[in-house]
Amino acid sequence: MGTRMRGSPVVAATLLIWFALAVAVGVAGWFQDISWPVLPGTIGTLSALTLIACWRVRPISDWAARVDLRWLVLLHVTRFVGIYFLILSQRGTIPARWALPAGIGDLVIAACALLLIALRVPRVPLAIWNAAGLIDILFVIGSGLRLGLQDWNSTAFLRHLPLVMLPLFLVPLIVATHVWIFVRLLRRPPPELASQD
Repeated sequence: MGTRMRGSPVVAATLLIWFALAVAVGVAGWFQDISWPVLPGTIGTLSALTLIACWRVRPISDWAARVDLRWLVLLHVTRFVGIYFLILSQRGTIPARWALPAGIGDLVIAACALLLIALRVPRVPLAIWNAAGLIDILFVIGSGLRLGLQDWNSTAFLRHLPLVMLPLFLVPLIVATHVWIFVRLLRRPPPELASQD
């Protein structure tokens, strides 16, 4: 999906360091005893920092402005994690009222992401998928926050490994890439999913 681009090593190194730090926080248990506002604050801050980097950090902004859009869509294949939500819900490990809509929504978005990548569809279907994916992830975040307000202990699964990686790494990336795909579509609408900038 495209050739090596300027800024790619910086982006790869940044993501690797971020991932390693998130794992370290999870292993150390530093997220286990946080108060309620820290969870949405973490997601919002990390999403904002990712977007700021896409605009202001030169190697990252160069990469983000030219990367084949299929690479951004490919990230959303990770939303097959919805299968894990459904399994844990069936076991009674996590609340079904959160897991069922979150899991099903993520599975639909992930499956559609694979179709977008395979078919190199025009920008209108991409924009529709992107809007649906952003609405879905915001719903997942919002329902998780409502769950936490009603019973903070019920969100413990989001504060331990492996699912602590969602607020610390994956969800901010998902939110930021949805926003950035819209930015790219508005800046210079590509004729098809594979950007030819």
